[in-house]
Amino acid sequence: MAQTARKKSSTDRQAHRTRAHEEIRRWAEERKAKPTMVEGTEILRFDFEERDESGDEALNPVSWDEFFKVFDSRKLEFLFQEHTQDGKLSRFNKFVSQGS
Repeated sequence: MAQTARKKSSTDRQAHRTRAHEEIRRWAEERKAKPTMVEGTEILRFDFEERDESGDEALNPVSWDEFFKVFDSRKLEFLFQEHTQDGKLSRFNKFVSQGS
């Protein structure tokens, strides 16, 4: 879906927190990110499929069901940003403990 060139509000650039599965999935799919876990762990990550040769962690693809099962069992929240200051889709995201 093409983004129109419009000025984003300051709230678009702020970090938001959510536990809503639908919102997390929407955010990831808008950025063509796939749900993964770091190999040998239950550390959740999104794979934007643009890794370099620097030896990043091995990411294992998982289903959305498995991803959200770990997300819920670890009582995590998704911290994210919708847009950068210049209005582009932001990829800023982090999984944090609920209430931290």
